[in-house]
Amino acid sequence: MREYIHTVQYYETDKMQITHHSNYIRWMEEARVDFLDQMGWPFDKLEALGIVSPVLSVNCDYKLTTTFPEKISINVKIKEFKGVKLFLEYEMKNKDGKTVCIGTTGHAFLNSEGKPIRMKQDYPQLFDILTKAKEL
Repeated sequence: MREYIHTVQYYETDKMQITHHSNYIRWMEEARVDFLDQMGWPFDKLEALGIVSPVLSVNCDYKLTTTFPEKISINVKIKEFKGVKLFLEYEMKNKDGKTVCIGTTGHAFLNSEGKPIRMKQDYPQLFDILTKAKEL
């Protein structure tokens, strides 16, 4: 998978001209959407099939500050996937290759009524793609 590149926007910075901590969570979402798109399962396809994927948990470990207009590369990988829950890990680096943030998110796969999906039985293609991607 190719990395996702985010350019720090001026509005994402605070009075000290440092990126506000809450934006890193938004960047994880941007990178997650791109990650699924690269696998051929964009969010609009998931939603059209009646699959929703709420966030269960988020964690950020901030290492270095970022500022406008830095370009931040975000690598996403599957940390754990067992069918109903998906855990992703994000490593964000600056142009010098220094890690600025490491994050994780946890997600569930539910149907439109909010019930857990039996991914292996109901969506075997997506199950196989996520299982194989975890092995990379």
